[in-house]
Amino acid sequence: EIRDIEVEALMSNLVTLFDRVVKLSPFLPQEFGTMAKSITEPGTLADMVASIINASIEEKQKILETIDVKERLKEVTRLVNHQVEILELGNKIQSQVKDDMDKSQREYYLRQQMNAIRKELGEEDESKVEIEEYRAKIEKKQLPEEARREAERELERLSRMHPSSAEYTVSSTYLDWVTSLPWNEKTEDNLDIRKARRVLDEDHFGLEKAKKRIIEYLAVRKLKPDTKGPILCFAGPPGTGKTSLGHSIARALGRKFVRISLGGVHDEAEIRGHRRTYVGALPGRIIQGIRRAESNNPVFMLDEIDKVGSDFRGDPSSALLEVLDPEQNFSFSDHYLDVPFDLSHVMFITTANMLETIPPALRDRMEVIELLGYTELEKIKIAERYLIPRQIDANGLKPEQIRFTRKALQRIITCYTREAGVRNLEREIASVCRGVASSVAEGRIQSATITVKEITKY
Repeated sequence: EIRDIEVEALMSNLVTLFDRVVKLSPFLPQEFGTMAKSITEPGTLADMVASIINASIEEKQKILETIDVKERLKEVTRLVNHQVEILELGNKIQSQVKDDMDKSQREYYLRQQMNAIRKELGEEDESKVEIEEYRAKIEKKQLPEEARREAERELERLSRMHPSSAEYTVSSTYLDWVTSLPWNEKTEDNLDIRKARRVLDEDHFGLEKAKKRIIEYLAVRKLKPDTKGPILCFAGPPGTGKTSLGHSIARALGRKFVRISLGGVHDEAEIRGHRRTYVGALPGRIIQGIRRAESNNPVFMLDEIDKVGSDFRGDPSSALLEVLDPEQNFSFSDHYLDVPFDLSHVMFITTANMLETIPPALRDRMEVIELLGYTELEKIKIAERYLIPRQIDANGLKPEQIRFTRKALQRIITCYTREAGVRNLEREIASVCRGVASSVAEGRIQSATITVKEITKY
């Protein structure tokens, strides 16, 4: 009796599972489920189900060989259960794939609709417009052969990319750099030597050696226009006018002026740029400066070249060797651009406080002009001509409200500042001007004449 109930339970379970198999299998007729329900003989049910389900011949043979009905039902139930699991998993995968396909088909359909709408409105695809703009820029720029080939190759890659991909941004940034560099744009040099001398004299008192060298360069340039730019190094104590002389030279030549400070630069990539494979890669400071100048022949000042460091990230002074060598810099290779850029028209000026810390190989490439400092008389002239007017203006005074006597200036120079340059002298003049400004603001005085006696008061 108990055995019969167990057999009935096994049969009922088998019929339910088999019905599930029939429903999940598209190639099995639905009548099989009804047929299985109508069989009352357990052995026949087991044989019929075993013959229909997808199982190996060995497994089916094993069922035929099982004499005990209960065991046979259990064996068939195990096979049917396995089959249900396979079919359900397959069904799940199928529905997932269908969902994904539906989504992509929907996107494709929408994208096609969007393109059709754009076409109707007379608007082309944005990325296509951008690619055409780059193509026009490349044509207009008249790039050197190698740069043009590289730009066209990059443009070809860009046209095959989807605008939302990260690579698209990398490529478009590269094309922005290549098409915005001044490959052929240059400024006309002012070759009027008298005018240049006048500009230099207006801006600086003294510094005869440096001025003479600039005038010589201009004269050579006038006689031989294709001469290479010199590499000058202004060496001297702080405050002797090295950096401001660079500004004057650019003004005298009628060129653009770019200045970068190399103080504390440790990484070689700062000079040569990063390879494009890095995230956030950029060209080096040299190429960045040239782009800022918008001409390929600016006066390019590299400040504090004696303070370049070197560590595990490379040696920037070695990277500067190529930049500052007139025999090599016509094909300066930046890691980011990966095509040579001609720096031979650039006039490089470097500044240094000490020559000892500059590596010998680098010093060898530069023509050193020493600015050793000013005499007392020169300092007085500089104070009268440049420093006092500048500080009067900076402190909100009018020229008639303050006047320095020569003796007072001499006292400041000899007793208050002992330096080669004029930076501290300017600070002392500034403190006198501030003192006068506060007295004028309080209404105690209208104007002041600074004599030797007055100095101590301020």
